[in-house]
Amino acid sequence: MAFYENTIVAKQDLAEKELKSIIKKYSSLIENTSGKLVKVEEWGLLNLSNKIKKYKKGFYIHYKFEGNKETLSEIEKKIKVDNSIIRHLTVKYKKLDTKNEFFKNKSN
Repeated sequence: MAFYENTIVAKQDLAEKELKSIIKKYSSLIENTSGKLVKVEEWGLLNLSNKIKKYKKGFYIHYKFEGNKETLSEIEKKIKVDNSIIRHLTVKYKKLDTKNEFFKNKSN
């Protein structure tokens, strides 16, 4: 199995309940297709550099997981038909960086 990072950009007008349901949906999808979820990061509502489907902002959700071809194909299939997701990106790695979280909320 290989290591992957998958970043999902969801619509800006989703409710908190809908966001939690998306996170849960894709986490369970990874686990159920012989994958191993390593970490889920919620980066929050961020500005997009260019408008995507009339949206200027999006909720970013970042998954770090271990999986195979079956896991990737299932994720791709589900994302394509999910209307609440406007963009996604999956990247393969030799080793995952689980220590650094680049978009962590800094609450003082």
